[in-house]
Amino acid sequence: QVRLVESGGGSVQAGKSLQLSCIGVGIVSWEEMGWYRQAPGKRRESIANITRTGDTKYVDSVKGRFTISGGSAENTLYLHMANVKPEDTAEYHCNTPLGAQLGVWGQGTWVIVSS
Repeated sequence: QVRLVESGGGSVQAGKSLQLSCIGVGIVSWEEMGWYRQAPGKRRESIANITRTGDTKYVDSVKGRFTISGGSAENTLYLHMANVKPEDTAEYHCNTPLGAQLGVWGQGTWVIVSS
C-alpha cells in the first residue's frame, strides 16, 4: 500500500526558513515527484517538481526561495523554504504527477507564516 508521509510544517515568522520532508512508503521508485500546496479557500497548486535525474522546476511565486531535493533511491523528498512569506501559508503535500491526477494524497503538513 502506497502512503505519502509529509512532515516538518509548523508556524514560522516571515523571512525565516523551514524544511519539509516527505517519505514515500511503498513506492519502489519514481520518475518525478513534486510538492503541492493548498492555501485556505484556494485550489491546490503544484509549486516544485524534481525528476529522477535531478531536473527541477518551480512556480514563479517560490522560485529563488524554495529548493526541492530528494532521490528516488531513498524514496525521500524535501522542500527547503527560505524567506517565507505570509502568502506561503498553506497545507503542503508531496506526490507523483499520477498520484495527483488520481487524487490520492497523504495527510499533508501545514505551514503557517506570520508577518
